[in-house]
Amino acid sequence: MVESVVVAATDSTASAIEAAWRIDAPRIIAGLTRVVGDVGLAEELAQDALVIALERWPRDGVPANPGGWLMTTAKHRALDLIRRRATYERKLQELGHTTPLQEEPDLDAALDDPVGDDLLRLVFMACHPVLTAQARVALTLRLLGGLTTGEIARAFLTSEPVVAQRIVRAKRTLAAEGVRFELPTTADLPQRLASVLEVIYLVFNEGYAATSGEDWIRPGLCEEALRLGRVLAGLLPDEPEPHGLTALMELQASRIRARTGPSGEPVLLMEQNRALWDRLLIRRGLAALEHAMRTGRLGPYTVQAAIAACHVRAHTPADTDWARIAALYQVLAHLTPSPVVELNRAIAVGMADGPAEGLKILDGITLDGYAQLPAARGEMLERLGRPTEAAEEFRRAAGLTRNDRERDLFLRRAGHA
Repeated sequence: MVESVVVAATDSTASAIEAAWRIDAPRIIAGLTRVVGDVGLAEELAQDALVIALERWPRDGVPANPGGWLMTTAKHRALDLIRRRATYERKLQELGHTTPLQEEPDLDAALDDPVGDDLLRLVFMACHPVLTAQARVALTLRLLGGLTTGEIARAFLTSEPVVAQRIVRAKRTLAAEGVRFELPTTADLPQRLASVLEVIYLVFNEGYAATSGEDWIRPGLCEEALRLGRVLAGLLPDEPEPHGLTALMELQASRIRARTGPSGEPVLLMEQNRALWDRLLIRRGLAALEHAMRTGRLGPYTVQAAIAACHVRAHTPADTDWARIAALYQVLAHLTPSPVVELNRAIAVGMADGPAEGLKILDGITLDGYAQLPAARGEMLERLGRPTEAAEEFRRAAGLTRNDRERDLFLRRAGHA
């Protein structure tokens, strides 16, 4: 509904509306959810305010405070709803029912959330573990990113009906499971926070190394994940892992401009022009990493950020401290053991101690259908002077990836091995 109305506005007005919505929609939806007790209904009320803006702003002009205008309009819509409910309850009482009348709330006070607690509650609700990972991603981008179903669908190369269905199911599941609009208890916080961080990093990774399609990277998704990560870190200043994840994303995002060539082809880390790395993002990432490290509690995202820091601190590929990276992967394997972590440790060991040592580790890893394993084997075999075997591994990797750019890269490497 909202997407179809946007086209009616002029370009400048539409841009102002879109900017206001992206910035203020999460706060508006969060405040409304606390008042009406239903995140789906809260989003509908907020979108009602957006539709009214799309109708009035092209005619009356953009207000001086667009976000405040949207909030006020949403308050009025919520108050109308509450009054209609009260009228309905009153009529039930007149018919002999005993439903107690609800006192009309003070919406100005109810929607006033200066410390961001409501926004934090919305984050935890959208990323609740009762939802599937795909549903959490879609709902988070919709409620906290202000993205339309079409934008989410294009970002993840799926159809709008599929995304819309995921969002509808997510809202129904939250209602059916009785998920409350509240902050998790101290006991529940680690699991709930891990779910939130997982969603944000899933969004970032899909932008940083797209799993399918024609594009190697999708910077828009990286930017959205970074924005969410910064918001979460600001809301949880004493929790190390939001800062660790933000640091990791800042440091990885600093290399985005150098990760593709003139035609969009992938450029591997050791071949990148490091002059293109974004120094501002590097400074921000290192500062976030330092903040996370000061807590004294190392989590997996903080360790991965420390690994990324080793790369950005190296002025040339030869300066890379691969021994430290291998040691950090060993720590990461202790925190979150997985074949993928072991694969990355093998690559680091192969750079620090030679390809034969790295290949020994790779030979003990089983990762069916994962293109990066044969690609890593191909790299080690090529460095060991075994081109025929290397080419075979690169061709195997090309057959496993669903990303067109990555497939071309592997096939080129097979031809050059």
